[in-house]
Amino acid sequence: MTQYKVSVKNLNMYYSDFHALKNVNLEVEANQVTALIGPSGCGKSTFLRVLNRMNDLIEGVRVEGTVLLDGQDIYRPEEDVVSLRKKIGMVFQRPNPFPMSVYDNIAYGPRIHGLKDKRKLDEIVEKSLQAAVIWDEVKDRLHKSAIGLSGGQQQRICIARLLAVEPEVLLMDEPTSALDPLATMKIEELIQALKKEYTIIIVTHNMQQAARVSGITAFFLTGDLLEYGKTETIFTKPSDKRTEDYITGRFG
Repeated sequence: MTQYKVSVKNLNMYYSDFHALKNVNLEVEANQVTALIGPSGCGKSTFLRVLNRMNDLIEGVRVEGTVLLDGQDIYRPEEDVVSLRKKIGMVFQRPNPFPMSVYDNIAYGPRIHGLKDKRKLDEIVEKSLQAAVIWDEVKDRLHKSAIGLSGGQQQRICIARLLAVEPEVLLMDEPTSALDPLATMKIEELIQALKKEYTIIIVTHNMQQAARVSGITAFFLTGDLLEYGKTETIFTKPSDKRTEDYITGRFG
């Protein structure tokens, strides 16, 4: 039986009067990579931010419908948003390491959540950097600025920083769009490794990337989720002509 980590039901989201997401229904499988594809401005990143309530920070946002994480409604009044964002973490389009050492970047989250034990912090930093497959590249420069690393390394530092607080779901908003092909390949290999432990949802404009990394693909168009299903099916036998037109490059 398929285990769903996230269930979205009848989701509508508005920026003041603008209807950004329209009656979206989507089940996200645990330990799977789900790719969100579609033209710019169609609601992919907005949907991603609904999942960890980052849109709460924007004035005039209204969310209707249900978003369940392990069966719990994340929009219920008593939900602790700080705890939620620990469970559902976000990697952004451009690497955004903090202007501090590699070590302090990774230790930042655990410290915020109250961990002071140096030995435990050392363990978390090493484990997180190893999980993000960057330990060997930075182990001799842990106390140097993370800003001095290459773009691809910085993005893996940001992923390690996320892993340090032990999330359950990783949201990735075009995580390789600012990277060169070699750095992109390393991030894609990392995504494949991480899905054994995490549920991953990735926004991408790169159709080849969606085909390479994801098991499930969801196609958004002007705020509507037109279709979703197994990536192989979406790319070879889509049920909606607009999906086929987008994937084959006729628009978008």
